[in-house]
Amino acid sequence: MKTVSLSGSPRENVGKKGANILRKDGSIPAVVYGGEKQTHFSVLENEAKKLVFTPNVYLIELELNGKKSKVILQEVQTHPVTDRVLHLDFLEIRDDKPFKLNLPVKLEGFSKGVRNGGNLAQNFRKLKVMGLVKDMPDAVKIDITPLKIGDKIRVLDLNIPGLNFFDPENAVVVGVQMARAVVLEAEDEDDEETTEGEEGAEGASSEAKTSEEKKTDA
Repeated sequence: MKTVSLSGSPRENVGKKGANILRKDGSIPAVVYGGEKQTHFSVLENEAKKLVFTPNVYLIELELNGKKSKVILQEVQTHPVTDRVLHLDFLEIRDDKPFKLNLPVKLEGFSKGVRNGGNLAQNFRKLKVMGLVKDMPDAVKIDITPLKIGDKIRVLDLNIPGLNFFDPENAVVVGVQMARAVVLEAEDEDDEETTEGEEGAEGASSEAKTSEEKKTDA
């Protein structure tokens, strides 16, 4: 995983009033847990935005009072209307202890099925995994080059050493569907064949009727 640095300032006044004062001053209240004790602190709003408004996930080297620890962003509270960051929860992690993380899904390559007119359908933008820091990648990378129309990649098809996946095994992560235009074209061809068959049958019936009439006249 990519590592970024973040500096925080310990909070003296923990509570709603103190949190509002911090936000007015351009800082965001935060808490880190998972270690020996919970620690309340604040970070600059601009630094918080870099961690929140991005598709990437980072291993964060957090510095508080001169002490550094490894953390990951666990939960974000935002304003329902303005999307302003209101609060951040961080989880302290250790090198020898597995942790859960929602990793982004990154598709690589160009599908054969898409080349042939199919539509690519990605059902998961993130997948929940568990593993050690040393095994945790930046993203779940999936090569979609071999996928033909009708092919799918499910969670159970994914294999990243050191990681366990927590989403349902049969859930489809990405697949290539037949485009509607292709389906309609195939239906039109079937209709044409049916019409031609009916016309042929009618022609044969007419010829048979004419032959019977000639025999009667004779």
